[in-house]
Amino acid sequence: MPHLSRRTLLLSAAALAVTSPVMATTPSVHVLKDPTCPCCNAWIGVLREDGFAVTFEIVDNAALADRKAQLGVPADAVSCHTGQVEGYVLEGHVPPADIRRLLAERPDAIGLAVPGMPYGSPGMGPETEREAYDVLLIARDGSTSVFTQYPAA
Repeated sequence: MPHLSRRTLLLSAAALAVTSPVMATTPSVHVLKDPTCPCCNAWIGVLREDGFAVTFEIVDNAALADRKAQLGVPADAVSCHTGQVEGYVLEGHVPPADIRRLLAERPDAIGLAVPGMPYGSPGMGPETEREAYDVLLIARDGSTSVFTQYPAA
């Protein structure tokens, strides 16, 4: 059996203490996006600033549309990009607070959507000039209900 020195044990414990809280609270989001859409990059930036670990994949419009359909995103809920986090779909400019709420509540659903590209949603201009929009919860049967409402600013 290998011998652990006191120094190795202490360094290992310190590394674990430092990384464990970060790993436990950093959800990973994978985004599929169109190569020409700058607002998708802005949304990714908003998520990263809020502490999410984000990876992305550039896909053409046809492949993106196919993937949305495979994931169960209804046609009336689509937007410019699609993310996935811990088994849920994130369609469009979903605010980080709603993603965190989704992950905390864990509803039996496909995920969340912000249909279209409402001005003032994360990555779509200043929130101080926001137009009213809803974040929709996509149920397993494809129906939607309001998860959060954001009034005009």
